[in-house]
Amino acid sequence: MTTAIRGALLTLCAGTLAFGGAPCRAHGVPRDQLRRIVQQQCVPDWLKARDPGPCVSVTLPGSRAGADGYAVLADIKGGAHYLLIPIASIGGIESPQLRAPDAFNYLAAAWTERRVLVRSVGHAVPRDAVGLAVNSMRARSQDQLHIHISCVRPAVRSALIAAESRIGASWSSMTLRGSRYHALRIMGRTLRRNPFALLADGVPGAAQEMGHFTMLVAGIEFREGPGFIVLAGSSVPGAELLLDPSCALAAHGERRSASGADAR
Repeated sequence: MTTAIRGALLTLCAGTLAFGGAPCRAHGVPRDQLRRIVQQQCVPDWLKARDPGPCVSVTLPGSRAGADGYAVLADIKGGAHYLLIPIASIGGIESPQLRAPDAFNYLAAAWTERRVLVRSVGHAVPRDAVGLAVNSMRARSQDQLHIHISCVRPAVRSALIAAESRIGASWSSMTLRGSRYHALRIMGRTLRRNPFALLADGVPGAAQEMGHFTMLVAGIEFREGPGFIVLAGSSVPGAELLLDPSCALAAHGERRSASGADAR
């Protein structure tokens, strides 16, 4: 992490959690600090001088400087851990605009931006080592949507691989680390479907209680081909705790996937 980025974040606790899900809150830090950094620093600097600092990057699709745009910021805790943050003001997983029929798929954008992990790891990270996490309202310290981009913990990946044959295209139940989750399989090399909408539409009562849910999207190499496992749970620890900023799964570069095919 650069000095400029660290300096901008020294007072920010953006989602460090106790295991029980209670957010780590820095005294006096406003809950819109991430929004301020992106909207008042990263985007103006990018538009003025093509310098995204203190962010790593700024993406502005379309002609309007906030329409479906987003920034990527290094997490203050360091390691292979980054945040994708919309430029538009979006509170979090509970926000209805994330699951509207024409909603921009921020999780798909975060998956594309997983390449930023190379900055920390030093080489390409296999797709089946990568995880994206969104915390629930109670397990976050910031009220601006931020998607954690990192590697999944080795034990979490092992559990997902062991359960993959029981996870299908409809939501089913899975226990992970003693907590009960809804699990869903999405096939494809890219995340073409919107997990926020799939959760709201596919799990009874979820649309009314989205703020209670935390979500993990993990890349998986199924026997049938590349895809993703989505875990969503309420009254469970924040999904960020399922990530591993040390990126142990990618410590030795490209690996063979569980199916025997080269992980890409």
